[in-house]
Amino acid sequence: MTDQTTTASEGQRGRRLDLLLGLTLLGLLLVMWLALSLETTTFWTSNNMSNLLRQGAMIAILAIGETFAIITGGIDLSVGAVAGFVSMAVAWLLTHDLGVASTIAGAITISLAIGVVIGLFHAFGVVQMGLPPFIMTLATMYALRGIGLLITNGATISITNTAFTGFSRASFLGFPWTDGTWFQIPMLFWMVIVVAIPAYILLDQSRWGRYLFAIGSNKEAARLSGVNVAAITYLAYVVSSFCAAFVGILLAMRIGIGNPTQAEGWELQAIASSVIGGTSLFGAVGSVHGPLIGSFILTTINNGANLLNLNPFWQRIITGFLIIIVVYFDTLRTRKR
Repeated sequence: MTDQTTTASEGQRGRRLDLLLGLTLLGLLLVMWLALSLETTTFWTSNNMSNLLRQGAMIAILAIGETFAIITGGIDLSVGAVAGFVSMAVAWLLTHDLGVASTIAGAITISLAIGVVIGLFHAFGVVQMGLPPFIMTLATMYALRGIGLLITNGATISITNTAFTGFSRASFLGFPWTDGTWFQIPMLFWMVIVVAIPAYILLDQSRWGRYLFAIGSNKEAARLSGVNVAAITYLAYVVSSFCAAFVGILLAMRIGIGNPTQAEGWELQAIASSVIGGTSLFGAVGSVHGPLIGSFILTTINNGANLLNLNPFWQRIITGFLIIIVVYFDTLRTRKR
């Protein structure tokens, strides 16, 4: 009874800390928006804010998926490559006459299935082959780029299906903005909500989510407690790759082309967003809302730097130092535990 009470108390304390961190990050984001609004005349406009939501949406989805892998004590370095490969795959399917597979529904279904298969492959390497997640997903990152280039012979596939590409430019719902214009919420941002809600339910409201945290805290103790460590590890990497595949489809929609070299470096942005959002690289600590806010903090930094005509190299430097600071405090927190 005492152990159960202690576990429940720790869980409640963890949720309070997650909520506090989320509010702190949200406050930081609002302060950044206020500062940029005062510094530039173009930041706080309906057009720029819509663009900011579009820019941050895909990294936010990648970061949410990445968080599942990191919570288990692993990592997924292939999410950018998966997104690029899937953008090529969906474009290839839409531009070939393959019956049902070449319809929008068929191409999207097959592309998402590719993401699931890649996630299963990652988990197989980590669980059955005993490979470190870093090495397994790094190898896949390089391999997917190469396979995609072999399939396309290095060429870019143009998508002529306007019903497919038009989705990324569409919006749903809107309201009057402070400058008298009409602010429209982009469909790409709504896709973040579509991913975040089931991810939150899975991570915070289900026993599978509790098992993910248990594995990240102590894999052997979780196994001895009856947790199917292998199955939960498979779940984590499938979720990560599925989110990356979903981003690949959205990316193809937005720019109207498919190319396996797209989304290069996005895996680092996804990891950075997750870490800034409070996910511990040591495992067992993370949430859905944290990486989501973290991704828009990074997007705001990039957007604001562009509006201020700041050298783009400084954007990377600022992001790098921000990651170092966050990981340093995460290390201190882990030592206290």
